[in-house]
This record gives sequence, C-alpha cells and structure tokens, in this order.
Amino acid sequence: MLKTDLNSDIGEGYGDWSKGDDAALMEVITSANIACGFHAGDPDVMAETMRLAVANGVGIGAHPGFADLKGFGRRRLALSHEEIANMVTYQLGAAQAMARAAGGEVRHLKLHGALANMASEDAGLARVCYEAALKVQPDIVIMVLAATAMEQVVRELDCAWAGEIFADRAYNDNATLVDRSQPGAVLHDPEAITTRILAMLQEGAIIAESGKRIPCKIDTICVHGDTAGALAMTTGLRAGLEARGVEIASL
Repeated sequence: MLKTDLNSDIGEGYGDWSKGDDAALMEVITSANIACGFHAGDPDVMAETMRLAVANGVGIGAHPGFADLKGFGRRRLALSHEEIANMVTYQLGAAQAMARAAGGEVRHLKLHGALANMASEDAGLARVCYEAALKVQPDIVIMVLAATAMEQVVRELDCAWAGEIFADRAYNDNATLVDRSQPGAVLHDPEAITTRILAMLQEGAIIAESGKRIPCKIDTICVHGDTAGALAMTTGLRAGLEARGVEIASL
C-alpha cells in the first residue's frame, strides 16, 4: 500500500491579519510547518497554531525563513552564511519553546520561501541551514525538496530526513519549483492535483511541467496554506488519495 504524510505551511498570520484557515486545515493534514516570526507569525499566532497542532495530533515543524514580513519571505536576501545560520538557530529555538509551552515538541524543520528555493539550488547554503538546526536538535527530521541539492546534503549529513513534493506547484526539469511569477506555476484544481500526485506516488518520481520524470523518495506532500482554496485542495487531495488506496499518516 502506498503511504504518505500530508503537510501544510501554516501559522502565517500576523497580529490581527490572518492568512488561511488554520483550524480547518489542522483537521486534514498530518504535519504542520509553523512560521517562526520572521516571514510571518508572531508569539500569539505561534501559540495558537501550536495548540491546534497538539489538539489534532499533528506533527509540529519549525518553518524558518528570511526576516521579510513585507515580502512574506519570498524575496531572496543576500546574507552571509553566519547570518543565515544564526537566523535558523533563533527561529528553531522559538518554535521549540512555543511547542513545549503548548504541550508538544518540534519534530521536523522545513525551510520557507526564498530561503528554501535558494537552498534547493545551493548545497553549501543548505548545509549551513541544516547544520545549524542539527546543532540545536540532533534528532530533528529535515524536510527537503526531493531530488535537489537539499537531498544531497541530508544524505551526506546522514541525518533523519523526509523527501517532500508539492501538490500545488509546477516543477522544472531539475526538480526545482517553477517561479511563482510564471503562468501555471501554482495549481488549484483538486481533481487534477490528486491525479498528478497519485501518478508521482505510483512512479516514485516528480513529474515536471515538461513531462520529465525525476526519480525520488517521497515521504510527504505539501499544500501551501496560503494558496487560494488551500482547504478545498487539501481536503480533496486527501479524500482522493484515500479513495485510491493511499494511506495518509504522519511521518
């Protein structure tokens, strides 16, 4: 039987401004990548999101990104490796504290936005981020974009890791994500998404926009919590996969 985790980037509101239906998504997903206050989130949002994760038995993940609230962490910032390492360390520490206060524990880490895209292309940067996290929590599961430089690094580090694919994003031929500025980069149709993801799980490969197959290890599937219609997509994807015999279970 095919089996996969279902994750979403979540807790990305700020103050009185909300983004996505976190409470409803928590009833569908099995892993939550929770913003740590830099690209989104604040102490109150983090606390509520951690509480929801614990109440729903959802695996808690730290989701560090660039300190770029205006750009939602999706703008590439030219920072030194030392700055980036400290940035990851700081955000993981915040996530650990908030999770424990809510009665849970951080289980995994997933880089956000531009930082993730840069690390998927640059093994040196990925290593800086992951070594920083492992110094804080040696047993943490690193969630990586499958078949990219990220995967190369976690294999070299011999740490716990999970290969991730995206339900709502199109792929380039090198397993990186099509830039959001390009037509068709973000997908919305739940039925089409389910068919596409099922094919990837069955083939054990990413299917790029061109049709190219990129063999990879698939442990978890992401639907971005801020994508328009995220709840309907995630609900439809889970129901569609389960109807086709795929078990949805936490990492």
